[in-house]
Amino acid sequence: MENQEHHHNEHVHAEHTEERDYLVRGTALEGKVRAFAVRSTKLVEELRQRHDTYPTATAALGRTLTTAAMMGAMLKGEEKLTIQVKGNGPLGQIVADANAKGEVRGYVDHPHVHLPSNAMGKLDVAGAVGTEGFLYVIKDLGLKEPYRGSVPIVSGELGDDFTYYFAASEQTPSAVGLGVLVAPDNSVISAGGLIVQLLPGLSDDEIDAIERAISTLPPVSALIDQGLSPEELIKWVLPDVQIQETMDIVFRCECSRERVERTLISLGYDEIQAIIEEQGVAEVVCHFCNEAYQFEREDLEHILEQTRK
Repeated sequence: MENQEHHHNEHVHAEHTEERDYLVRGTALEGKVRAFAVRSTKLVEELRQRHDTYPTATAALGRTLTTAAMMGAMLKGEEKLTIQVKGNGPLGQIVADANAKGEVRGYVDHPHVHLPSNAMGKLDVAGAVGTEGFLYVIKDLGLKEPYRGSVPIVSGELGDDFTYYFAASEQTPSAVGLGVLVAPDNSVISAGGLIVQLLPGLSDDEIDAIERAISTLPPVSALIDQGLSPEELIKWVLPDVQIQETMDIVFRCECSRERVERTLISLGYDEIQAIIEEQGVAEVVCHFCNEAYQFEREDLEHILEQTRK
């Protein structure tokens, strides 16, 4: 599926503003096809604001966050996953975390990347991500060792790269469509995505029919822009889909002042002492949500005491 985005110069669609972000999971053909679709507009806009991403960076981070939300929905219970896209483009790495509860967070190394549009007049995500490098998926399934999968970046547009990841690393032929629409003021008009997965047991005719439907699918960003819900996205490809589950998607970061304190304590006595002597205060900023935690001299002295224990 094409990943297509562009800057919108028309009016911002009012109907997008109040709709909640949510994900649906459905099956078709007696469970031999499964699909996930998500509206992730508010999530992508929240992280755009937190990290001050420029449009091309917003599109790349948004596509990755959208995929993370859908891959999170493939997990169970307390399981969680991290996606890392490490390309050779100016963005550096893109990181997104998600869990089975619909909680997602993420960041990009260099948020102030915006490139001229590509030949199709779309945001040049491949130029920002790079066309060489690796896509990593790390799943914490509650076992001793996390599951790690990786594939080379094949296009840098991300939809194709995740499609390749599912085929090569999880042996599940999948189609991935992702869209992020950015307004002239850089805000996110709409974001969302669709993953359709073919499971064992399908006949050649069934596979052909689904592949035909996927090949005629307009860009996901265009469908989202028309106001299609996640259910309608899936029905475009799988008219007889049965929706199994609906789940809200939210931004959530696990950082807290307590966690940051524990990290500071782990630096050890000498390091804390040096911060007190050289700076007197410390500011720790969370990578994932850009929240800043301030520690005054007395806070640091209290932390110094903790390191002696």
